Amino acid sequence: MIVLPSLRALDRAQAARICLAAEATDVRCGFERLAERVRAVVRGDPLSGHLFVFRSRRSGRSKILAWDRDSFLLLYKRLEQGVFKLPRPKEGAHSLELRASELAMILDGIDVSKLRRVARYERVG
Repeated sequence: MIVLPSLRALDRAQAARICLAAEATDVRCGFERLAERVRAVVRGDPLSGHLFVFRSRRSGRSKILAWDRDSFLLLYKRLEQGVFKLPRPKEGAHSLELRASELAMILDGIDVSKLRRVARYERVG
């Protein structure tokens, strides 16, 4: 029998925060320029171990920057067709925090802006 993790389990296992930059970024940028964008736009610390997600102007390309103990890690995904369907940050926001499950869905081509979480029972204590 195959046991698959639930989205809730994926989100609970998430140790690092995931921040999506609100404005488009030139994805030709390398490590240093993206780290500077983290400081200037997202107002975060690029050495924190959190994941910082950037999208291109047309939303067909994205880069994820993270610090991995002693070096930067850069993930780049370019779609051959279509665009990433990203959630819209609130007006005036510099970034939007994502759950691990939301990032996985975005990278897999799911439009998370059309999804709606329904209230579920959650045991307290």
